[in-house]
Amino acid sequence: MKVALIGATGFVGSHVLTELTNRGHEVTAIVRDPSKVTLSSPLLTVKQGDVFNTEELAAIFKGNDIVISAYNPGWTNPNIYADFLKGSASIQEATKKSGVKRYLTVGGAGSLEIAPGLQLVDTPEFPEAYKPGATAAREYLNILKNETELDWTFLSPAIEMHQGTAGVRRGTYRTALNNPVFDENGRSILSVEDLAVAIVDETEQPKYIKKRFTAAY
Repeated sequence: MKVALIGATGFVGSHVLTELTNRGHEVTAIVRDPSKVTLSSPLLTVKQGDVFNTEELAAIFKGNDIVISAYNPGWTNPNIYADFLKGSASIQEATKKSGVKRYLTVGGAGSLEIAPGLQLVDTPEFPEAYKPGATAAREYLNILKNETELDWTFLSPAIEMHQGTAGVRRGTYRTALNNPVFDENGRSILSVEDLAVAIVDETEQPKYIKKRFTAAY
């Protein structure tokens, strides 16, 4: 497949890039700074791009089978809320303008329901530092639910994607739609490597068209 990947040098995107090329897919990586792409592969084309430049993105996306967005303005960015929504809207519109039908975007775990009517981001335990980004991702999911032209998928990572799982690629995971997947110890956990596996699995064999899903062990 031919894949356009946004955010290929980020925490999630860099692992998605590795997983895609390891499986033989041709990837066009759209990044702010091409010098930060460390992977070398004959399957990889690197393009400098601005997520806020919709026309530029559309031209880069054209001819691909899918656009995968691992866009994140940066958790320390004071404008993360506005930038996430603006950038995501631009990527979505560029995908439509390019003629690509398939669009997969990675959002946060904050919008997962941990009890009826209660989302993770609204609990007292949710870290304040992550609330602006998590709230933006939740709002973008609600926007995406009204998208009829694209075959979109929104993937929420496990709650504990960052903790104690670095370097682990099991190649297995379980999925759910709107509720976290918990293991036998009551934890929702997944390595970023296996998040990349879930993303590429959904790319190759779509199961969640016009749906949100989540993955964990």
